[in-house]
Amino acid sequence: QVQLVESGGGLVQPGGSLRLSCAASGSIFSIATMAWYRQAPGKQRDLVALITSGDTTNYVDSVKGRFTISRDNAKNTVYLQMNSLKPEDTAVYSCNLRAFGNMYWGQGTRVTVSS
Repeated sequence: QVQLVESGGGLVQPGGSLRLSCAASGSIFSIATMAWYRQAPGKQRDLVALITSGDTTNYVDSVKGRFTISRDNAKNTVYLQMNSLKPEDTAVYSCNLRAFGNMYWGQGTRVTVSS
């Protein structure tokens, strides 16, 4: 069974930065595709960024150039560095692990961008 635990959310002013972390249990992290999703109030959950086991990354257009996804297989952890944050980035950010046709989710961490 895989468990994902996110951390690093909080309140930040527009233009600020945050780094989210997601620690995974189990032994499949290194072969899994990892992703970050977000769900803003009243909206559906959308993909923000993903990174494959081969370190290929993909981003939604709205965060390109501002967010960076990375992974540390030795620590079973995926990160989302978020710079130049905007109020529209406010959402609950959830970590996702995909492997062997299965998907696992973390509980989410709230990010609020406001002055």
